[in-house]
Amino acid sequence: MYQESVKNFNKIREYIREFYINGFKSRQDYIIKSSHSYDNEKRCIESYMSDFVDYHMTPSGKIPYLSINTRVIQHNPLYRVLKTKSFTDHDIILHFLILDLLHAPLSMSELMDKIDEKTNHTYLYDESTLRKKLKEYVEEGIINANKKGKKIYYQLSEDYIIPHDILDFFSEVSPCGVIGSYILDKQEKEDSLFSFKHHYLTHVLDSEVLYDLFNAIHQHKYVSLKTARNRIKVIPLSIFIGVEDGRQYLMAYTCPFYRVHFSVMLSLLFSYKRSEMFKL
Repeated sequence: MYQESVKNFNKIREYIREFYINGFKSRQDYIIKSSHSYDNEKRCIESYMSDFVDYHMTPSGKIPYLSINTRVIQHNPLYRVLKTKSFTDHDIILHFLILDLLHAPLSMSELMDKIDEKTNHTYLYDESTLRKKLKEYVEEGIINANKKGKKIYYQLSEDYIIPHDILDFFSEVSPCGVIGSYILDKQEKEDSLFSFKHHYLTHVLDSEVLYDLFNAIHQHKYVSLKTARNRIKVIPLSIFIGVEDGRQYLMAYTCPFYRVHFSVMLSLLFSYKRSEMFKL
């Protein structure tokens, strides 16, 4: 089974859209990418979306497409693709070590000692790495930091466990709902209380773009977006979601033209680079 992790989500996003929305293109029709790229991305999709891949038989050969009955499924299967993104082994190990060890309050030095014991004193992590990770988790509310005397003690927050039903609903209807889907993966499986007459799936593919645009709105920054013809600077103002088709719209102020406009299907119209985000 093909199990390579996805390192560049922009690449596979285009193929997921084509397989799901169109579903009629053959290998030769993907002229924007090389045949090697097509073969790699098709293997990824066939592996991670195997339950939903089907094929048209045509004179030119077998054409793959995604067939998803949104009235039957309870959870958006496109989250699977986001969950294949790669991490280093050390990142994953440290994450679970912290969650495992901080059920009781520990100081930085005590936590370092216990991590060394768990990893057989291979000293995978230095204090600076651990301190940055703990700071991130404190800011996210996963860990509490309490000062006693001159030492700071860290412990898992009791509030970071979210009820299943809330996560279930959030993951299927909210922008960036993949966050809820990740958390659900860590909980015991329960039957869903919800079913959807109109279940829009493809917004999942815009999650990374949407996350960065939300950050730009929150941080009062403008972003550089590449259209088919040129590159423009815009100030993202708000995100709207169509109730008829589930499409996501970006309302933004375009700096060169001094006007507000709406753009449909974020990742189709724009090629967004995270590094190109600037202060106003």
